[in-house]
Amino acid sequence: MNAANPAASDPQGDVLRPVRATLAFAPQLLLRAQGIRAAIFDVDGVLTDGRVYIGEHGETVKAFSTLDGQGLKLLALAGIAPLVITGRDSPAVRRRVADLGLAHAVYGVHDKLAAACTLLATLGLAWPQVAVIGDDWPDLPLLARAGFAGAPANAHAEVSAIADHVTAARGGHGAAREFCDLLLVASGCYAALLHSHLETLDHSGAP
Repeated sequence: MNAANPAASDPQGDVLRPVRATLAFAPQLLLRAQGIRAAIFDVDGVLTDGRVYIGEHGETVKAFSTLDGQGLKLLALAGIAPLVITGRDSPAVRRRVADLGLAHAVYGVHDKLAAACTLLATLGLAWPQVAVIGDDWPDLPLLARAGFAGAPANAHAEVSAIADHVTAARGGHGAAREFCDLLLVASGCYAALLHSHLETLDHSGAP
């Protein structure tokens, strides 16, 4: 055992490899993201890669990242409500939302701003308390009002231009997880959640 980097032990007496939070974001970015109580996620281009698969029976398949799913679950554990607002509707999206246990989702909406305002009023939240991640023009009204705005690496240029943070990852490939991690670090919950997962994964379910 390295004395400068000692291993810990759990209640069962197992010797654990040292685990420390290593993620780091710019201090000004974390300050901007403080005080967030809910986060709105677009689906196509954020939780997916933006491609739409349409067969003779309509849209039947979407690919989602388990990294992103775990991120949304961690947000909920930290007291930051994950919200989904999407302009499209499909059984695949509804199944994914249900599997993640997300309590708030709005599907197939043309006016995302109206849907978001209704949802925030129901939750008793104001825009400065809300983070938003989106990739295209329909998300702009939400991003322009959000307390913290994010965009995936594949976002349209006008969306990236107003975002506080553009993720290194692309939509459907960890962009949402990076956004969640940033919010968790800013909230001060990241390290505690990380270490809680050394004991059990059961409290957050399958991502």
